[in-house]
Amino acid sequence: MNTPLNRERSFDKCLILVSIAMLLVASMPVTSNTLLASGKLISNSVLDQSKRTAATSTDNFTSGSNINRSISATGLATTSVKPDKVALSLGVQTTNNTAKAALYANSLSINRVLKSLSAAGVKQNETGTSSFNISPNLNYSQGRNVITGFTVTNSIQIESSKIANVSGWIDAAVAAGANTINYIDYTVSDKKLAETKSGLIKLAIDDAKNKASIAANALGLKVIGVKSISLNEFLPSPQPQLAKLSPTEGSSGTPIIPGQQQVSESVSIIFISS
Repeated sequence: MNTPLNRERSFDKCLILVSIAMLLVASMPVTSNTLLASGKLISNSVLDQSKRTAATSTDNFTSGSNINRSISATGLATTSVKPDKVALSLGVQTTNNTAKAALYANSLSINRVLKSLSAAGVKQNETGTSSFNISPNLNYSQGRNVITGFTVTNSIQIESSKIANVSGWIDAAVAAGANTINYIDYTVSDKKLAETKSGLIKLAIDDAKNKASIAANALGLKVIGVKSISLNEFLPSPQPQLAKLSPTEGSSGTPIIPGQQQVSESVSIIFISS
């Protein structure tokens, strides 16, 4: 019988069934339709995230490119330096019929030369033997070599910083019996060379900076730092030395011209620009 009480009980039962159905739906696995619907949202979210990531990467790449821009420049500085050291080799050459006689005559002469050099201001620790040789003099006759005598050559080397005295040393040695001048080498001492190079490095760096700035301005850029620098070593190039040996006339002495040597420094710098 459909009484009000029965209708109320039926309504309550319906509410209970609806609640139970909602709980069952909530606990059920996600269906394919649900996945399809949510997939669109996920795809859109991933796409948006990819766009943001790509934009960020592009910004970083552009920023990195600006930082990684570089300009390479080489700076060079050169100067002429007057030598402050000299190496002088001179000696005595004697010839006689026998080796003993040639050696004896040579020894007398070289000792006289050493004494004269000492009197001229050459110190004992500035001299030393540079070469010594005894050789037979041969004459080819009647199908064979015939010894006609012997030649003895004894050379000494002077190494000194008193380059202004070279002319006087040569004159004194020749007057005492020296008859060979092997070489006169003017050089720059290690100390002076190091001091010269230190100044040239600074000038070479300034030269490289100036070149880089000119290039950067032409390209609309600005030098903001240094990425790397390398030094290129140059040894002084030997310069021809002019030496004229002639008999001493009055007090003029033998003219010896030391000349100058070129010293260079080069630097290679990679500058960072923006």
